[in-house]
Amino acid sequence: MPLDLEEQEQLDQLKAFWQKYRNLITGVVTAALFAYAAYSGYQWWRTSQAAIASQLYETMVVAINKGDKDQTLRAADDLQKQFSGTPYAAMSSLVAAKIASDAGDSAKAMDYLRWAAKNSSDQGYLALAKLRLTAQLIEQGSEKDFAEADTILKEKSVAGFEALWLERRGDWYLAQKNIAEARKSYEAAWVQLNQAKEFPEEARRLLKVKLDAVGGVAQ
Repeated sequence: MPLDLEEQEQLDQLKAFWQKYRNLITGVVTAALFAYAAYSGYQWWRTSQAAIASQLYETMVVAINKGDKDQTLRAADDLQKQFSGTPYAAMSSLVAAKIASDAGDSAKAMDYLRWAAKNSSDQGYLALAKLRLTAQLIEQGSEKDFAEADTILKEKSVAGFEALWLERRGDWYLAQKNIAEARKSYEAAWVQLNQAKEFPEEARRLLKVKLDAVGGVAQ
C-alpha cells in the first residue's frame, strides 16, 4: 500500500536522522553491550574466585584440626597471594595471626594482622585486624609501637566498632600511665557499648573491669 504524503515525510525524517546519528547510536549500543559483558564476566570471576578460595580455606581448617601449623600458615599465605580480594584471605590471616602468636612468633603474627588491616575487603575483618594489631602493639610497648597504634586509632572507626575503638584508645593511654585520659576513653566506650546491643555481655564485663581499674563509674 503506497505511503501517504505525511507518512513518507516521517520516513524520510527517520532515514535522515539515522544517516546523521547512526555511528553515535551504534557506538553507544556497542559500549553498553561491552559494559554488560564486562560486568557479567566480573561477577562470574568473583563467584569463581570465592569458590576456589573457600576450598583453600577448608584445606586450612583441616590443617588446623590436625595441628599442622606449617600447612595452616602456607594456606593463609596462598590465600593472601592468590585471593586477596575475597573475605577468605582476611579471615585466614586473622586465624594465622592467632596461631603464629600462640607459637611465640609475634613478628609473624603482626605481619598477618598488618596485611588484613590493609587489604581486607570485608569491613568486619578489617576492624578486627586493626583492633588486634593495636592491642599487640600496645602490649609490646616501645615508642615505635605506640606511634603505630596511635596512627591506626586516629583513623575513622569502622562503622559498628566505635565502642571498641574508644576502648582500645583507653588501653593506649593506660599503657602510658595517662589515667585521666584512659578513664575518659573508657567512659565514652561504655556509653557507646550500651547503645550497641549486639555486642556480647563479655565485652561489657571486660570494659567494666577496665573502668573500675581507673576509678571510673560503670552503671
